[in-house]
Amino acid sequence: MSYNQDKIDETVLATLLLTLHDENRAWKGYDFEVLDRLYEKGYIFNPKNRSKSVVFTQEGLAKAKDAFDKLFKE
Repeated sequence: MSYNQDKIDETVLATLLLTLHDENRAWKGYDFEVLDRLYEKGYIFNPKNRSKSVVFTQEGLAKAKDAFDKLFKE
C-alpha cells in the first residue's frame, strides 16, 4: 500500500505539539523514519541522540502550530 508521506509528516509534526514542553521540545515517541524526514525538512534538530525528546526549529514550531490548527481546529 502506498502512503502520502508528506501528510504523515504533517500529522506527526502537529501531534508533537501534544507533548510540547520547555517551549520547543516534544517527546519523540514516533517512527524514526518520520523523525528523520522532519529533520531533513528542517523542522526539528537531529533526533539521533540519547534524549527522549526532539527540539523544534523556529520554522518547525510555527509549521507544527499551523498543521495542528489545520488538522484539528473546529
